[in-house]
Amino acid sequence: MEKFGKSQPIKRVEDVRFLKGEGRYIDDIAPENAYHALFLRSTVAHAKITTLDLTAAREAPGVRLVLKAEDCEEMGINLGLAATVADIDDVDVGKHTFRPFLAKDRVNFVGEALAIIVADSLTEARDALELIEFDFEELEPKLDMGPGGPVIHDDIPDNLGVDWYCGDEAATDAALAKAAHLIKVDVEDHRVIINSLEPRGCYAEPIEGGRWHFAFNGQGVWDMKKQLANAFGTEKDHWKVTNPDVGGGFGMKAPHYPEYFAVMAAARHLNHPVRWMADRTESMLSDNAGRDLVSHCTMGFDADHKLVGYKVVNDFNLGAYNSNFGQMMQAWLFGRVMVGTYHFPTAFLRALGYYTNTVPTDAYRGAGRPEAIYTLERMMDYAARELGVDPWELRRKNFIPADSFPYKTFSGENYDVGDFHKVLARVEQECDRAGFEDRRKMSEAKGLKRGIGLCYYIESILGDEEEDATVEFNADGTVNLYVGTQSNGQGHETVYAKFLSDQTGIPLEAITVVQGDSDRIKRGGGTGGSRSVTNQNNATLKASGKAI
Repeated sequence: MEKFGKSQPIKRVEDVRFLKGEGRYIDDIAPENAYHALFLRSTVAHAKITTLDLTAAREAPGVRLVLKAEDCEEMGINLGLAATVADIDDVDVGKHTFRPFLAKDRVNFVGEALAIIVADSLTEARDALELIEFDFEELEPKLDMGPGGPVIHDDIPDNLGVDWYCGDEAATDAALAKAAHLIKVDVEDHRVIINSLEPRGCYAEPIEGGRWHFAFNGQGVWDMKKQLANAFGTEKDHWKVTNPDVGGGFGMKAPHYPEYFAVMAAARHLNHPVRWMADRTESMLSDNAGRDLVSHCTMGFDADHKLVGYKVVNDFNLGAYNSNFGQMMQAWLFGRVMVGTYHFPTAFLRALGYYTNTVPTDAYRGAGRPEAIYTLERMMDYAARELGVDPWELRRKNFIPADSFPYKTFSGENYDVGDFHKVLARVEQECDRAGFEDRRKMSEAKGLKRGIGLCYYIESILGDEEEDATVEFNADGTVNLYVGTQSNGQGHETVYAKFLSDQTGIPLEAITVVQGDSDRIKRGGGTGGSRSVTNQNNATLKASGKAI
């Protein structure tokens, strides 16, 4: 055993093949004989489709197939994409939207896919794309996060997609009404366009037994398998779904996107492999975005600067349609950590999600929790300035006391342990806060500015609570560890193999981590919500215990 036991730094085992250019990414491993797919995308944010003539494109050299929404419906394919809607106590409070994987009758954001072209080469597909006649009657776009405006979905007249709440509003309003000090601020959190190193892509191919293999660079295979079965009216076992190496995701690559179903429809119709890889422009036009909300905040303090209540009303942008978990981001997920590390006698969150003529929003880098913490910590800094007190001391005064754990928040989250005073004392020492003013004066003497900031963060992991791990012992002394999560750059292969090695004594170099294959792995929750190491290693711990 090493000098300090387990958890020593080691080199990541997967990086050697990545650095040598031996990664197996979607565009590297697609079948060589696969046809190339390309999408016609909307150039307007909101319009009725008056003409979508594919005749010339279908007759272009090298073109194998051109499809629009109506063609897919004639094949018996379900056009609508599934999405989760927000609920309170298992009662839906979110609206359902029909989102076709190829636009039908109307386009609702710039970049929405209208048609798929499949050709022998990408060059021929691009040439054919220019021959499609697309005409439209442009409509006024809805862009603001508020009720009213141009209607995007006819059955949702006010564009309000979700109205979700958590906490006791009456008690919070009463506490704020009696507060000695009220801090009111609107905190904006702008839209983020996500740029993973590897754009989205996929391929589909027929395999033995009349089945289909669908590969895509996502964050898990089981939901995609379910959605393919639903779209094409088959049993789940009809599909083998895989994720190869994935070059970045962080929430954005988790959903089942429209293009995947169009590629699958084309491959199935042609009974031939079809591949698609987005370019950077396509990614920025069609990948789910993150954040995009305004938080209207009211925070109350008593005369001694102790917190008495906190109320937040979020106006957030759903985009043109419900995406995978878009309704949950600034509602349930925001609420889980809204009060952070501070004791609020009462708190309330209301989240109003509006449809706009923009690309949908969904999970990205923390998914609602960083937005909540950003809002809270900005409020603590605003309050300190308004009250004329030290922001560090204001936080210290309002921390949840160390002897209050386990502690339940207004949203029902249970904090099992915590000593936030101890952490802050250590931070103060490590950053030499006492010497900050001297450093600031030194900077000012050089004509420079120096500041100091503080932010407290508390995490709430998400995702599927269930996870599988299988340990397979091979005749040659090597071991396969089958996992249900999917790495998209985090180093899972090293983490999981090292964990199993630590638990069993099996040499690290003898362990191979197998992920992203619905035929080889019984079940799994995929990667998302910062759950992978916590859930997967606990499953591995149980599996290794049985093996021992």
